[in-house]
Amino acid sequence: MKKTMLLLMLCLLGLSMLLCGCGSADGESDLAYIQDKGVMIIGITDYEPMNYRDADGEWTGFDTEFAQAVCEKLGITPEFIEISWDNKILELDAKSIDCVWNGMTMTDEVLNAMSCSQPYINNAQVVVMNGDLLADYDTVESLVDLRFAAEAGSSGEKAILENGLDGDYIAVGSQADALLEVASGSSDACVIDITMAAAMTGEGTSYADLAFGIPLTSEEYGIGFRKGSDTAAAVDAIIDELVQEGFIQELGEKYELSGALVINQ
Repeated sequence: MKKTMLLLMLCLLGLSMLLCGCGSADGESDLAYIQDKGVMIIGITDYEPMNYRDADGEWTGFDTEFAQAVCEKLGITPEFIEISWDNKILELDAKSIDCVWNGMTMTDEVLNAMSCSQPYINNAQVVVMNGDLLADYDTVESLVDLRFAAEAGSSGEKAILENGLDGDYIAVGSQADALLEVASGSSDACVIDITMAAAMTGEGTSYADLAFGIPLTSEEYGIGFRKGSDTAAAVDAIIDELVQEGFIQELGEKYELSGALVINQ
């Protein structure tokens, strides 16, 4: 009797583990879970040129249009919601969102916690400050005494910590907030993605007096799904189709990211 009960418990445990590894409690794949809903909930932050609001208050940007094109081929609708970047893994695991598609650097932490797409953009973390001061700060050592800001949980924050620039550091809610810290004079510099720095600083932008200087890292962007999700492979196949159709290349030209594309063949 005891042996029978033990075998039954082991079978139930194995079934439970199998179901937990799938996208839903009835054993469906994560892709099927999303397609059955008809909606892919996409976690983002306000980050030009990847995801930002246009004059009508609608989400636009490279990643926004990229996600819309992929979702169209999957036969579902994208729904973009703003998240706290520091909580992106928790949001994904809790199924508050289905993916993170927002210029996300594929760090070791991300790769360990998520199933990711192929890389699609080359990126770097760069130091942004008043353009008139850039010439005085051309080495990491010269930056040590500056007051820094970066988005909490971001690759910019990681770069600050790894380069010993956290002597006077404040973590803020988003990369846009980090730029505001510098523009207001509350911080001397911030570390953000070069894609955002190129789009939002310098002549003709909202931060004409700011400019970006030395890079602290080099990295790649990817799309993150729940760990073990079969959605990543399905999205990769669609990305390959979009490359063959020339869509990704056209999108890169539209948002001035052609030189940063990884998937441009």
